[in-house]
Amino acid sequence: MACRTVTIAVSHPWEGEAMSPAPAADPTLYHRPAELLQRLIRFNTVNPPGNEAECIAFARDLLAAAGVDSLILARDPGRPNLVARLEGRGEAPPILVYGHVDVVPVTGQQWSRDPFAGEEADGFIWGRGALDMKGGVAMMLAAFLRLAAEAREGRRPPADVILALVSDEEGGGDWGAAYLVKEHAHLFQGVRYALGEFGGFTLHLGGRRFYPIQVGEKAICWMRLTFRGPAGHAAFGVRGGAMARLGAALSTLDARRLPLHVLPPVRQMLETMAAHVDEDLGRLLRDLMDPEHSDTAAAALAHWGPFFKGALHNTVSPTMVSGGDKINVIPAEVTLSCDGRLLPGFTPGDLIAEMRALLGDTFEVEVERHEPGPGPADMGLFDTLAQVLREADPEGIPVPMVLPAATDARHFAEIGIQTYGFTPMTLPPDLAFLSTVHAADERIPVEAVQFGADAIYTALQRVGR
Repeated sequence: MACRTVTIAVSHPWEGEAMSPAPAADPTLYHRPAELLQRLIRFNTVNPPGNEAECIAFARDLLAAAGVDSLILARDPGRPNLVARLEGRGEAPPILVYGHVDVVPVTGQQWSRDPFAGEEADGFIWGRGALDMKGGVAMMLAAFLRLAAEAREGRRPPADVILALVSDEEGGGDWGAAYLVKEHAHLFQGVRYALGEFGGFTLHLGGRRFYPIQVGEKAICWMRLTFRGPAGHAAFGVRGGAMARLGAALSTLDARRLPLHVLPPVRQMLETMAAHVDEDLGRLLRDLMDPEHSDTAAAALAHWGPFFKGALHNTVSPTMVSGGDKINVIPAEVTLSCDGRLLPGFTPGDLIAEMRALLGDTFEVEVERHEPGPGPADMGLFDTLAQVLREADPEGIPVPMVLPAATDARHFAEIGIQTYGFTPMTLPPDLAFLSTVHAADERIPVEAVQFGADAIYTALQRVGR
């Protein structure tokens, strides 16, 4: 069965232009998703500056070798995005599968292996992006190419499958998903659900294997706080000035949290997990939802404590301080930049009100960037994805998850698309997942890449059932 070509009228001279072909595109590479990941890692797409063009060209040529046409769309030729569409049987609305090919820097990190060699060693593929998210992109490409091979033999998936590989997620998505949504939303018409990052990984707790499926995420709310006070000569000192007010605010933010909020998917996650572990651990998980015991429970849960707590609170993290221009002058004002994150359903006004209740009226606040996240979770695809994971790992326990961070899901939510974080990975208990993402020696088990590719393929075959 032929694959449908996506075509649109281009409005920029570089849109739709051919890139230099990647050497020896192998249409059978989808049989070896770990090798596909190695190839992706070897493109240095550190953002900034990104330079995703060669990586996107590789994916385009791989699709072309398999008989699938794709469209290259870009605000800038060095920051392109790829969109391809595979025609299904029309039994359900089209489904979107998307991932980003840019990665974070490795500056200052001590790697034991070359972060851009894509080396296979000790049962792992090593390199920047192995977990976030070239590993996921390799899974998605492998699943899409497998569906395309079957479509050529007349076995189409139940719904159209749209594949989008994007740039710039690690920089905010302005050159990637945000651009596609703003300028080319018609390519995603009729899509209700999408598969993206970051859920489906193994969470080992209490001797059980859980698989959190991302159904929601927090929204970005970057703020600038200004503290003011009397200026003066540094030789004589000033008490209660801008610096003192800043210091008090920092101490309070370090010692206390904003109020607890238990969203329905988070309650379902914690209660499901509590029901499958021993009594003491189950009590800790339930205590996370109790304002009086939540912090103590999180501390007892060690590695996973911050992950759970991030899904239970709006957060504000101080990141940059500036103020003063002369060493012997006490400044009249200092500023504090903060990375705020909002739970689904909350606004910047809600966050500022919670901060005022905690810190008082000692500061002025300016919201520098706010991007509303996805709304309340639509759980319509959750059971399908959960069943896929149960079949792949009969001892695994799928649970819903609200990601304490933000992804490109917020951009696609603007056009009514609910993203499920679904890049399944079977991870060993001794791999500290949260501290490996974006860190030195990022790596993923070879078998996990195959596991994820198979799970995504199966999920796309179940759409509409």
